[in-house]
Amino acid sequence: MQPFKQHQGIVAPLDRANVDTDAIIPKQFLKRIERSGFGQFLFYDWRFQADGQPNPDFILNQSPYDQATILLARSNFGCGSSREHAPWALLDFGIRAIIAPSFADIFYNNCFKNGILPVQLTEEQVEELFQRTRSCHGYQLTIDLERKMVSDANGLCFSFDLDEYRRYCLLEGLDDIGITLQSEQAIAQYEQNIPKYYSISISVK
Repeated sequence: MQPFKQHQGIVAPLDRANVDTDAIIPKQFLKRIERSGFGQFLFYDWRFQADGQPNPDFILNQSPYDQATILLARSNFGCGSSREHAPWALLDFGIRAIIAPSFADIFYNNCFKNGILPVQLTEEQVEELFQRTRSCHGYQLTIDLERKMVSDANGLCFSFDLDEYRRYCLLEGLDDIGITLQSEQAIAQYEQNIPKYYSISISVK
């Protein structure tokens, strides 16, 4: 998993609350077994018209937001099902961070396991960011995970809270497997010390 320390990128304003995981990645695209390849289906029903052509009114189809790496949204982002494909699709599209007033719990947890930073700010702070995206085309933010700060080039600076363990994992680029592998030597030593068991054959008459 790619470490997240400091990231600067274009902010795509998605001015919607209660964005659910079926909107993020519709159910018909959940047939793949790899984590990659889902970005092309991100927000599919919003990004594409009925004839399959891109919807020019959707923010991620507009330049420069088609190159955005930070998503700005309203409350309860990622509600709905528990599908981990939602953060997979966002990451595959290029989104490294999401800023919102609140997140659905399972989606929030899944983000950390896949290298996406969900930043929770107040409603007032999020509104301020929406105002700035409207007044500045191609608005950019810098998210500093080490300092737990969100800032722009015009003096804005917001701090955010984050569980220290989750922060550590993102800074180091560690998912659940990576965390386990940190104890690889101790695991190997334990396995060497387990008593050897022998198979017993039982005959049935």
